[in-house]
Amino acid sequence: MKATTKRWLTGAAALLVIAIGWGGWLMNAGEKKEASDYAYNGHGGTFKNTLAELDTPDPSVVYHDGYYYMTFTHNGADVMVMKSRTIDFKDAQRKTVWYPDVGTNYSAELWAPEIQYMQGKWYIYFAADDGRNENHRMFALQADTDDPMGSYTFKGQITDDTDKWAIDGLAAEIGGKLYFVWSGWEGDVNAQQNTYIAPMSDPLTISGPRVLLSEPDLDWEKAGGPPYINEGQSILHHNGQVHIVYSGAGSWTPYYALGMLTLAKDADPLDPASWTKREQPILSMDEAAGVFGPGHNSFTTSPDGTEQWIVYHATSGSGDGWSNRKARAQKLSWDEAGELMLGKPLSLETAIAVPSGTGVFKAKPEGATEASFDLIPARVNTNAPLLIHYRNETDGTLQGSVVANDGKPVAIELPPARTTGYVYADVALVAGMNDIRVTAGDAGAVIEAIELPRYEAEFAEIGPQGTADENAYASGGGIVKLASGEGVGARFANVLVPRTGEYELRVAAANPSGQPEKMTVRVEEGKSAKLEFPSGDRNAFTTQSVTLRLKAGANALILEDATAELRVDYIDLITMK
Repeated sequence: MKATTKRWLTGAAALLVIAIGWGGWLMNAGEKKEASDYAYNGHGGTFKNTLAELDTPDPSVVYHDGYYYMTFTHNGADVMVMKSRTIDFKDAQRKTVWYPDVGTNYSAELWAPEIQYMQGKWYIYFAADDGRNENHRMFALQADTDDPMGSYTFKGQITDDTDKWAIDGLAAEIGGKLYFVWSGWEGDVNAQQNTYIAPMSDPLTISGPRVLLSEPDLDWEKAGGPPYINEGQSILHHNGQVHIVYSGAGSWTPYYALGMLTLAKDADPLDPASWTKREQPILSMDEAAGVFGPGHNSFTTSPDGTEQWIVYHATSGSGDGWSNRKARAQKLSWDEAGELMLGKPLSLETAIAVPSGTGVFKAKPEGATEASFDLIPARVNTNAPLLIHYRNETDGTLQGSVVANDGKPVAIELPPARTTGYVYADVALVAGMNDIRVTAGDAGAVIEAIELPRYEAEFAEIGPQGTADENAYASGGGIVKLASGEGVGARFANVLVPRTGEYELRVAAANPSGQPEKMTVRVEEGKSAKLEFPSGDRNAFTTQSVTLRLKAGANALILEDATAELRVDYIDLITMK
């Protein structure tokens, strides 16, 4: 075993990329029958709610062209958009894309912006007023370019002929036609908020009268009122069926919850009789899990498009009211009859398998011999594993290169691979956002994608001998403290590898005990090995390596039986020759 410190190396060596070739053990699904048994789609791992450290009420999330985008109620003062390569937005790029003019009927109380990509353009719908709630109306922005983080032009009010109080509006594409769905008052008195729908001639124009689809007439919808609430409408498509998921009960109460309307297949969305309302909420507070007021959601997909995910806000205290509302996510599931089985909201301690395809950063354009990747986040300066997806359709090994930020190019070897081949390397990342450029070299080879197969300890399942804690010196901002004694400290679930074989696992941990201490690394349903960590400062993380056999697909790695308190930062994964 080899111990290396996690201290940052300065100078030119700081950006050095050390390539690790695979030699004769090429992981090429086209040439190895075993590899074709498993369709590898990313290294997996887990995450934990919440999705951001700042308050993110009314989250609207879209996945588009390799990135997740989120907007939300940002202090009611402007429109902010965040951009992330993963559904976790803690290290996302943030930008305020629009400020309202002063002294207008849309200057104040900007609520629930909804970001949408329709008909080849980006739009953001939002509610605002002049400082008086009874004057809330819906407005729209249109992006000036194809970049949702770029500039926007204010396009005015979105309204029907009644011009009544309106919030939480968004466009819905149903059966090839466009509709606007929102929460509004029947008259001019704040008695209750209803769900309305109206036809649109384009994303900026309502072209017909509004139709009442739902009133807050169920007991759970009336909790905390009056006023009684239907708001936060979102659109969900599944197997040819359309649903409107909305929030009911007072948003200022822990009883805030999600309800659902379902449109009969191929029916007219403007016919209220075509919609059926569920009697009970599909997601509501769970005191045991410490989740209160789950509501105002949006829907998005996994990066590979195979999964549907819900993103909603909730609080962690029954008395939080409108404070501490943060975005959370979980995967949707459906029964054989097509009924949504959302279950209960997940606690902040739950390790959630990442959306399918997460962490696979695809090269653009496809089929290029050189690819650049931006917005690779790092909390601290660190050396991390890089997994390169490539194809080499020649009969010989080609010489490629990797450059991290402005560092010196370092050669890597790309053996023949007529379908996707994989090669690991080490890459030096700096605190902040990083750029990585990978070159395949000669003609006949292309770069397909990259990954960073690092598994942060704070996202693992915490066992009886473990405790999660924040740590500013750690790779992801958190650690797991393994207590001395027999038993599981942390379980890293959903560790995915392309094929069965021997892998080097690098465990980063600090040992402040004053003498060398050990822990056991075990593959669930597999073998284990001991790791010994030298004594050092409590935040001086060093890595120890062990080689264990992993099976193609999902594995679980367990850290247990520490001989003293060990502070675990992460596990990195690379392959052996």
